[in-house]
Amino acid sequence: MDTAMILEYGWVLLVLIGLEGILAADNAVVMAVMVKHLPEKQQKRALFYGLLGAFVFRFTALFLISFLANVWQVQALGAAYLLYIAISHIVKHLRGKDHAEGQEEEKKGSGFWMTVLKVEVADIAFAIDSMLAAVALAITLPKTGWGQIGGIDTGQFIVMFLGGLIGLIIIRFAATQFVKLLKKYPSLETAAFLIVGWVGVKLVIYTLAHPSLGVIPHSFPESTAWKLIFWGVMLLIIFWGWLVSVRQNKKNQANHSS
Repeated sequence: MDTAMILEYGWVLLVLIGLEGILAADNAVVMAVMVKHLPEKQQKRALFYGLLGAFVFRFTALFLISFLANVWQVQALGAAYLLYIAISHIVKHLRGKDHAEGQEEEKKGSGFWMTVLKVEVADIAFAIDSMLAAVALAITLPKTGWGQIGGIDTGQFIVMFLGGLIGLIIIRFAATQFVKLLKKYPSLETAAFLIVGWVGVKLVIYTLAHPSLGVIPHSFPESTAWKLIFWGVMLLIIFWGWLVSVRQNKKNQANHSS
C-alpha cells in the first residue's frame, strides 16, 4: 500500500470509529436499562456475554453483507435503509420525540441469561445501520490486491471488521462518556444520523454507477470530484453538529444562570 492509500484507509477507519462511538450512545442507554436490575457483578457479565454473542453475529453478518455487496439490488436496499433511518430520526427529532425513551420498558424481573439474550438482540438491532454504513464507506476504498474475503477485497473487509469490533469495544467500555457528551451536546446525535443519510446517498451513487445499471458513469464514484464533494459535505455536517451543539449548550447555561 502506498502512502495515499494508507491515509485514505486510516481516515475511513477514523470516521467509522467516530460514527460508531456516537451511535453507540443509544445502545448503551438501552443496555444499561436492561441490566440495571441485576447485581453489579452480574451486570458486567451480562454485558460481556451479550456483546460476545453480538460480535459473532456482526462478523457473520458482515461476511454475508460483503459477499452480497457487489449485487446492486443489495446496495439499493442498503441505501434505502440508511436513508430511511436517517430521515426517520430527523423527523422524530423535529417533532420533539425522543426515540431512546421508548426503550425503557424492560422487565426488571428477567433472569441473568434472559437479560444476556435481550442485550444481544438489542445490539443486533442497533448494529444493522452501522454495518451498512461501514460497508458503504469501505467498498469504495481502493483495492489492496491482498485477495478477497466473502467476495470483497481483504483490505476493505478488514476496515469493516475493525469498525464493528471497535464499535463493540466503545459500547462496552466507553459508551457512558458518549452518553454524557450527547446530553451536553444533543445535536451531535442528529449530526450522526445526517452522516448516516449522507453515506446512504453515497451508496445510491455507487448503485447507479453499477455496470448492470449504468445510470451514471462507472468511474464517477472513484473520481476526485465526487470524493471532494462527499468528504466536504461530511466535514460540514460534523462542523455544523459541533457548532450547533456548542451554541445550544451556551444558551442552556445562560438560561440556568439568569
